Amino acid sequence: MLATPVASYEIQERRIYPAQNETSVLRVISTADLDVFDPILTAFQADNPGVSVDYTVTETADLMQALYEEGASFDLAISSAMDLQTKLANDGFARTYTSPATEALPDWARWRDQIFAFTQEPAVVIVSDAFFEGQQPPDSRDALIALLRESPERFRGRIGTYDVRRSGFGYMMATQDSRNSESYWRLMEVMGRLDAQLYCCSGEMIRDVASGHLALAYNVLGSYAQSRLATTDGFRIVQFGDYVNVMLRTALIPQTAENIDDAQAMVDFLTLLGTRPDLVALSELPAIAPDSFQTNTALRPIRFGPGLLVFLDQLKREAFLRNWEDSLLQD
Repeated sequence: MLATPVASYEIQERRIYPAQNETSVLRVISTADLDVFDPILTAFQADNPGVSVDYTVTETADLMQALYEEGASFDLAISSAMDLQTKLANDGFARTYTSPATEALPDWARWRDQIFAFTQEPAVVIVSDAFFEGQQPPDSRDALIALLRESPERFRGRIGTYDVRRSGFGYMMATQDSRNSESYWRLMEVMGRLDAQLYCCSGEMIRDVASGHLALAYNVLGSYAQSRLATTDGFRIVQFGDYVNVMLRTALIPQTAENIDDAQAMVDFLTLLGTRPDLVALSELPAIAPDSFQTNTALRPIRFGPGLLVFLDQLKREAFLRNWEDSLLQD
């Protein structure tokens, strides 16, 4: 049995995948839900039968706290918050690694040979089938603003989005929206006047839209929504035509890693996800596919680099959150 680590960061779930003839243990901290990532972990272990995997699930901010503030010892960090991963690498918390698998990634899918993307996941709008029965849902941010202004009482209290004070992914998407479009702040103000409901996670928004409690939810993680469609009725996915932010789920090897060899093996396994259509289907995590950005010009991959760090500056973050609260939390 492996001892549960003592930590002040919040652990949502933890599962140990024991090897029959254990030669090593790979400790992973991740923001990916177990039901999504289980097929990948099982397949990795099938290829590496001597490796036990200790998989810890936490929120994006808690992952950052664990590595950046507490120096927690993990061999691999997997996160949907590209900005926080970039900060970890930029501030010296990530190890450098190169291999044929990582070098085969497009330039926009890796950074400094320390951060490696293995999925591309859009932020989407999901709408309630019952609420939009017989009606075409909005296809852009401007169209959504117009719809909400036309029927305020119909949508009051029935719009969901991230509480960006609690969600690292939600904060990143909000800051990217603010950089991409002037419509973002107008949309937030309209949603604030209509008593928008705030959430920590995509899963809760999907649940409430599917049940009809919400009419729609904004900036939901598209991979989770697509996965829920297989088992849940009552909602559909809308990708706006003006632009779609695409998050890259990434892995890095922390400086605190002890089992570096198996961490590198997992990085290679993840970056080659596109060669395993069986795992893409089972996990419903879309692998890196450069051609998709050429066929759909509305898709905009979030780029690594200093631009991702701008809104992590304490003063800029505080200013952004003040503006966000002024827009969303209206009396």
